[in-house]
Amino acid sequence: MIIEQNRIVHSLARAFKIFTSKRVEAKEPFPLCPDLPLPSGVSEKRLFDFLMSVRVENAPEIEMQNYCKDSFRRFVYTFGLCKTQRGRGLELGANPYFTTILIRQFASFNVVLANYFGSHFETNGLQNVRFKDFESDQSKEISLHFDHFNIELERFPYRDTEFDIVLFCEIIEHLTQDPVHPLKEIKRILKPGGTLILTTPNVSRLENVAKMIAGANIYDPYSGYGPYGRHNREYNKHELYLLLKYLGFTITEMFTADVHPNQSREYTDVESLANLLRFRRNDLGQYIFLKAINNNEAKTKMPDFLFRSYAPELLERADLMN
Repeated sequence: MIIEQNRIVHSLARAFKIFTSKRVEAKEPFPLCPDLPLPSGVSEKRLFDFLMSVRVENAPEIEMQNYCKDSFRRFVYTFGLCKTQRGRGLELGANPYFTTILIRQFASFNVVLANYFGSHFETNGLQNVRFKDFESDQSKEISLHFDHFNIELERFPYRDTEFDIVLFCEIIEHLTQDPVHPLKEIKRILKPGGTLILTTPNVSRLENVAKMIAGANIYDPYSGYGPYGRHNREYNKHELYLLLKYLGFTITEMFTADVHPNQSREYTDVESLANLLRFRRNDLGQYIFLKAINNNEAKTKMPDFLFRSYAPELLERADLMN
């Protein structure tokens, strides 16, 4: 949905401080760094070097490098959720193709790509991507076709039940009006029993808890790239559970994890929070990663925990205690 280049710029301030792919460590009592689901027989360093070689035409090299350094762990956690999938897949917001390249190299399903670069852009497009071949270490270039559409406003250009898996990663937080529409479209194009992979920043992350205690603001700044260049609405695990259940999905796996260096201790004494937060110690990572199955009927209105100021007949009660 959102222009992937906008995500790159959004990450630069943090990314310029990061010059290695060292594991992001979080001390107990908060287990924020689950092991990376690396491809079999591949070391973290080798995988990092492989992804660091990815270049997209017309994207500045320094931006690509810093985006990879900043988000390498996120790409790998996302890959881990879908690496055993088979069949036909769709990756929404694929540009700049780090996850795409992981899937093409190490997974066993074919993936269709989609992006949205704004209303001025042509309907579909091609982007040339260069990277070092994983086996030979020789430079390689491929042309990637993508479909172009606004997932928040348009019907997806795919048939009903066309896909076995859809990746909806780092998009929902950018939406400005209606997350229900793209999720219903994803449901429509997924086969019964098909898989949704969703990742998004966790609004309840430990860093945000620490910021609020310190009196700091947790909201995203306004973006020079417009309303889609910022996080307009972040979610926590329970909200995603409620939303996906409402739309007929069953979550089969969900966890949080840190991806960037954790800055909580810059705002407060984190250890002093241990007893207060122990009951949700596994919910405090920077990002939410989940896998859900399309296996129930979706409700037809808007869940009232997520929408307000609509006509009553458009809203439907969602049980916040479930």
